Amino acid sequence: MTDADLIERLLTAPLADLLAEARARRDARGPARTTYSRKVFIPLTRLCADVCHYCTFATTPSRLHAPYLSPEEVLEIAREGLAAGCKEALFTLGDAPERRYAAARDWLAEHGFGRTIDYVRHCAELVLAQPCVAPTPTAGRVSEGGVARMTPCAPSAGLMRAPPPARLCEKGEAHHGSPDKLPALRMASLEAAGRAQMPVTSGILVGIGETMRERIEALIALRDLDRRDGHLQEVIVQNFCPKPGTKMAASAEAGEDEFLRALAAARIVLDDRVSVQAPPNLNGERLVELLDAGIDDWGGISPVTQDHVNPEAPWPEIALMEEVCAAYGRPLVERLTVYPRFVATDDKAWIRQAVLKLSDAEGLARDSVWSPGVAEHAPASPDRPLGRIVPGPTAPGLHRILDKAAGGHELSEAEIVALFATRGAAAQAVVEAADALRRQTKGDEVTFVINRNINYTNICTHSCSFCAFSKTSSKAGFRDKPYNLDLDEIAERAREAVAKGATEVCLQGGIHPSYTGETYRSIVRAVKDACPDLHVHAFSPLEVTQGAQTLGMAIRDYLAMLKDEGLGSLPGTAAEILHDDIRRQICPDKLTTQQWLGVVRGAHLVGIPTTSTIMYGHLERPEHWAAHLLALRRLQGETGGVPQIGPPPLLPMEAPVVRPGHTRKGPTWREALMMHSVARIALHGRIDSIQCSWVKLGVDGAAAALAAGCNDLGGVLMNESISRAAGASHGQELTVDNLEDVAKAAGRTLRRRTTLYKLFHESQGELA
Repeated sequence: MTDADLIERLLTAPLADLLAEARARRDARGPARTTYSRKVFIPLTRLCADVCHYCTFATTPSRLHAPYLSPEEVLEIAREGLAAGCKEALFTLGDAPERRYAAARDWLAEHGFGRTIDYVRHCAELVLAQPCVAPTPTAGRVSEGGVARMTPCAPSAGLMRAPPPARLCEKGEAHHGSPDKLPALRMASLEAAGRAQMPVTSGILVGIGETMRERIEALIALRDLDRRDGHLQEVIVQNFCPKPGTKMAASAEAGEDEFLRALAAARIVLDDRVSVQAPPNLNGERLVELLDAGIDDWGGISPVTQDHVNPEAPWPEIALMEEVCAAYGRPLVERLTVYPRFVATDDKAWIRQAVLKLSDAEGLARDSVWSPGVAEHAPASPDRPLGRIVPGPTAPGLHRILDKAAGGHELSEAEIVALFATRGAAAQAVVEAADALRRQTKGDEVTFVINRNINYTNICTHSCSFCAFSKTSSKAGFRDKPYNLDLDEIAERAREAVAKGATEVCLQGGIHPSYTGETYRSIVRAVKDACPDLHVHAFSPLEVTQGAQTLGMAIRDYLAMLKDEGLGSLPGTAAEILHDDIRRQICPDKLTTQQWLGVVRGAHLVGIPTTSTIMYGHLERPEHWAAHLLALRRLQGETGGVPQIGPPPLLPMEAPVVRPGHTRKGPTWREALMMHSVARIALHGRIDSIQCSWVKLGVDGAAAALAAGCNDLGGVLMNESISRAAGASHGQELTVDNLEDVAKAAGRTLRRRTTLYKLFHESQGELA
C-alpha cells in the first residue's frame, strides 16, 4: 500500500474499524502491559524564543525570580523525586531563550555558560550523578552541536514536536512568531538526533489548526525518519486544551472521534517498535477509550511535581491508573526514560551505563529497592508472594501455555519468555500454577539438608566479572584476603561438620594456579578418610575440567577416578547462564555452554548425579533464561542425573562488574520469584525439586518463594563464604529451628533430606 492509499484509508475508513486495527497492532507488539515513566519535572527555564499562541509555560523575565533555576534548585527537585521513587528527571525548557532575552544571555554569561544547551548539559550531569535518577532534556529545535552536548549525559531526549504544517507559522495561526516551529528546522533537529543515535520522543499536537491529513503526513515523516535512523522510541499524540490567558483561549478542542482517529492513525502508521502515548492528565474521563485506540504508554506521571506545561491538569493517582489498566487486561508497568530496546543495545554504552542501575531484565524499571542479599525484607509474603497485585483478567494464551506445561510437554523458548514477561494478575496466575505443580509433584513437605560448605581456596586464575569471592593480588582489599586451606584443615572441618550432625560437605573453591587433578583427588580422599560416611558434594564442572586437563585425562575417566575416591555428587555451579552470548561478556575464559553440559553429562554417565543452577540478574535477558532452562530440561531427559535446580541470583554489592555501573543490580523481587516459578513450570516432568536460597533471598523471601513453586530450602550452610564475600547480609548459617520457622510461615512441614533428595530417617541414616 502506498502512503497515498494509507492516508486515504485513514481519512475515510469507519472509526470503529481503525480502532480495532490499532488495538490488534498494539496487542501483537509484545506482552500485555501499559507503561509509564515515574518522573520528576524540572522547569529549567520558562523563557522561550517562540510565542506559541496556546502555551502558558513560556513567560517573560519580569515574571520570574530568575531566568533559570539554579543548580541547587535543580538538585533539590531531583532529590525530592528520588525520595518519591522517580527514575527520570525531565527538564522542561523553552527554545534558546538567549536569542530573545538579554536577561537570559546575561544570566548565562554570569554563570559561565554561552548557551542554554550548555547549561542543560551541566544540570544533566549534576542529576546523573545522583544514585537513581536519569536526566531527560526536552527541547524543540536543537542543532547538531547541541545534540552532541547532550548525548554524554542524557540517555534520551524529547524533541517536541513533529514537523507541523508551515502554514501554522503564518499570521493569525498558532505558531505565528515562533520561527523554531518551521518544519525544516524541526526535522533537522530530529535528524541530528538520529545521526547521534540518541533515543528521542516526538509527537503531534491535535487541534491547533492542522487537518487530519496533515497529522497523518507528520506521522509518516516520523515513521520514515525512524526507519532510517532507528532512534524514535515513542510518539505522543496530545490533544490541545484551550488555556485562559492565551490567544487561543476561545479555540475549540478537537472532537473525541477526531482525536481517537489520530491516535489510531499513529499506531497504524508507525512501526511496531515505536510506542504510542497519550497524556492521562488531559484525558481523565476517557482513559479506557484511549486504550481502545491502541496506545501502549501514558508518558510521564509525577508523584512530586505538576505538569508545568499543563498546570491546570493534575496528574492522576498512579494507583488509579493501575486499576484502570489492570481491569483492561494490560497491567501498568513502570519504564525508564529509554525504552527496553535501547537499554539492551550493546553499542550504546553511554545509554546503558546511565540506566542499567535502574533496570530490570527487560529494560523496564526495577519494581522496588530490594536486591538479593541486602538487609531489606523482600516486599512479599507467603500469602502475597508477588506483593500487591491489582486484580484483572489474563489472556487465554497464558492458560494454554500453563496447561501444556502441566501435561509434561516441553515449552518453546518463546513460551517460557512469555511466562517471565507476565505482570499483575497474569504473573499471579503463573505463580499459582507453579505452586499447584509443586503440590502435585512434591506435596507440602519442605526439605533441607544439614551440610557444611568448605571453600578451600579463594585464589583463582579466572576473572569472572560478577565474582567477589575470588582473590588475586589485583583483587585483594575487599572483605577477605587470599587463602588456601591445607588437607588437614579440610579434614578437620569435615569432622566438625559430622559432629554437628551434617551428612553432606560441599567443597568448592577458586581455580588455583597450582591445583592439579591430584589436588582435587586428594581433597576427596582427605574428607573420606576422616569421615567415611559423609557425602562429598564437590567440584564445579570448571574444577573438574581443570583437574582432567592437568592430568591429561578424558573428562569421563577423571570423573570415574573421583567417584572411586568417594565423590558422591557434583554441584551444578559455574553454569552462570548457559548461553554463549552472555558467557562471552561475564566469564569469557570459563567453559562454553557445551563444555559445561559435556562435563555434567559425563558425570551422569559414570553414575555421579549433579545439582544445577542458573545465576541471573546481570546482563542476561529472559530469552537467555529460557535457553538455559531448556538446556537443563533436555539434558535431564537424556541422562536423568539432575534431581534439583537452585537459582542463585547475582549479589550486586561487591560484584566487580556492578561497581562501575556496567550491569544491573541483581534481579528485582518479581524476577527472583518468577525465576523459581517458571523453573518449576518449564522443568515439570523432568526436574522435580526447586530450591530457594535463604542466603540470597533472606528468610522472609525464602518463605514467599515456598508459595511460588519451591519445595526445598537447601542446607544450613555452616561457614558459607561465597555469598558473604559478595556482600550478602543474611548470615553464614541457619539452624534447623530457623528453617522450620521459614517452612511454618508458608504453612508447610520441614523434613530433613539427604544430598540426593531422599527423606532422612535418623534410625536408617542417609540411605533412607
